Amino acid sequence: MASSRAPALYSTELLALAIELADYPFDTAAPAIGHARSRSCGSVIDLSSSGGSLEDLGLRVSACAVGQASAAIFARESSGMNAAAIAAMVENLGEWLQDKAPSSILPRLELLEPARPHLGRHEAILLPWRAALDALSKTEAAR
Repeated sequence: MASSRAPALYSTELLALAIELADYPFDTAAPAIGHARSRSCGSVIDLSSSGGSLEDLGLRVSACAVGQASAAIFARESSGMNAAAIAAMVENLGEWLQDKAPSSILPRLELLEPARPHLGRHEAILLPWRAALDALSKTEAAR
């Protein structure tokens, strides 16, 4: 009898994404700094950027492996995005989390596919995007 196995939540590929975060050092002196905390798991992401769009991105991540992987995907894919583009991606990711959109909406998002059935991981997946919205909203408010 063949066993039916769900994909592993913490695959080697997902865990490897955390290494990429070292390429994005957090800058405490950056003009745009954002913060987001997951109410469900306590994960925290602080984000630094140089302006009204995501440039010279820095991340300080205290999160589970899913949150770290999401932050790494975010870091690579969000460069140059403004607040409107980030907000649109948060909406798209929300649809993906509800199984209403394909993982092709974002490169490498398929690596987070095994986390989608785990509702407790959804906030960790959205965390870097919410930190970016926080940072960019502060930049826009300062103008």
